[in-house]
Amino acid sequence: MGVSGCGKTTIASQLAHSLNGAYLEGDSFHPAANKAKMGQGIPLNDDDRWPWFDIIIATAKDTLTTGQTPILSCSALKQIHRDYLFKSFDDYRLVFLKGSYELIKSRMDARDHEYMTSDLLQSQFATLEEPGASKNLLTISIEKSPGEILREILEWLE
Repeated sequence: MGVSGCGKTTIASQLAHSLNGAYLEGDSFHPAANKAKMGQGIPLNDDDRWPWFDIIIATAKDTLTTGQTPILSCSALKQIHRDYLFKSFDDYRLVFLKGSYELIKSRMDARDHEYMTSDLLQSQFATLEEPGASKNLLTISIEKSPGEILREILEWLE
């Protein structure tokens, strides 16, 4: 989890590959209306997010029934969002990819994305409630390389 541009897609897809899990890209579950709204530079509100979270939860549950481990990349910026996403799962792990506004903005400005530009980044940081310490949480600085981040996550999961 983390703000847009922090590396969720890169890290989660590599983690899913390493664990033979099923990668679930949170952005791919957004309804068209959410994508259109963000494409116009309008931040999502919680009313936009709940139906999106419901789709993600249902997909993760379906993935578990196949015997695979779902590896989700999702912003989950507020504690209430994380509580909602995890309420149906007894055993979950959360990785918070933490970075500065300046670093993430520079990365976002250097990439192309379907609808999420750095124009919305400030609203993501304003919404972000950093998760508190928990046995289910690993916070990692995105100043590390993707390989270092992946190794740290795999060691933590062991």
